[in-house]
Amino acid sequence: MPERLLEEITEDLSDDDLGLLLLIRHFERKLLDLFGQGLVQGTTHTCLGQEYVPVALTPLLGEPDYVFSNHRGHGHYLARFRDPYGLLAEITGREGAVCGGVGGSQHILSGRYLSTGIQGESLPVAAGVALHLRDAEPGALALAYIGDGTWGEGAVYEALNMAALWRLPLVVVTENNGIAQTTPTAAQLAGTIGDRARAFGCRFLHVDSRHPHEIRDALRPLFERTRQGAGPLVVEFATHRIGPHSKGDDTRSAEEIRHARDHDWYPREGGSPRFARMDAEARAFVEVVAGEVLGRPLSAREG
Repeated sequence: MPERLLEEITEDLSDDDLGLLLLIRHFERKLLDLFGQGLVQGTTHTCLGQEYVPVALTPLLGEPDYVFSNHRGHGHYLARFRDPYGLLAEITGREGAVCGGVGGSQHILSGRYLSTGIQGESLPVAAGVALHLRDAEPGALALAYIGDGTWGEGAVYEALNMAALWRLPLVVVTENNGIAQTTPTAAQLAGTIGDRARAFGCRFLHVDSRHPHEIRDALRPLFERTRQGAGPLVVEFATHRIGPHSKGDDTRSAEEIRHARDHDWYPREGGSPRFARMDAEARAFVEVVAGEVLGRPLSAREG
């Protein structure tokens, strides 16, 4: 998509959508900065370039719905809870952490939100939760985020088989960024995700748009049908990973990285005055969050 159209997308966004997109973008950038300073331990996988996916989907979800995230889930969490303080405290092991600092970047439990760093692990669990929701809480659904590489896990197909047979209220969101850690998707995924989903009788939608309103308009009726008993829905987002897999381990060529950045929703030239103002506000807010959280004592989780 040409850069001009990307700038038009940011101009069409509501302040709420744009503010959330920018919060996630600068939160992730700050994490990489903190890691470079040695202030983040272990590993961290950012969703740079993919922020619009959870921003678009979260308004389609209600409080009774479950969300299952993955290793690249900071944006999923922030879109669901808008809690950068708690998330950064969790990642850095400070007081006020979502899970007392024991979950870190990848393994978070907060109400009906769960994330895991194990590829494919969440799909059977999400199917089981969807079975419970179908029988005990009609109208609620379970949504699970996975990547293109996760389609190499057998658990995905076991879960889809059960979900289709039992017509479970399950939505599987695939963020296909074209690379599974360091392996190009074309080198590890035969056929298409759509054909694999349809082979189990699942409804399927491929999404190229990066505009939250367009995405919601397309998915709202499909989500509603899922809630009403139409069975599982698989949604594939053709997206781009702007940052590394984790920290600084980007094995892509300069041309591949440039291609991803050319398709980013974030304007490279600063955008309009409105965008520039909100961008600066989000950047400053994240700096405030980081300063406050890093000034806290380390978490002393009891029990």
